[in-house]
Amino acid sequence: MEGSRLNPPNCLKCVHFKITWDPAFPRACELFGFRGQNMPSTEVLRATGMPCPAYTFKEGLKEKGVKTGETPIK
Repeated sequence: MEGSRLNPPNCLKCVHFKITWDPAFPRACELFGFRGQNMPSTEVLRATGMPCPAYTFKEGLKEKGVKTGETPIK
């Protein structure tokens, strides 16, 4: 799982992350149903003290340091 107690996971790589048309609240989490100026995972970390439990890596994206066609080591 991406993220730690100090560094939340990257929402840009999460299936639940969406960009909104509202300039005041451009980032959103569809699963939790909220929008804001900050990344949703950052808000979850601030509110709970834990990394986002809903983070789900988007299929088709490369994980850092993994070449296309390789299976990441877990």
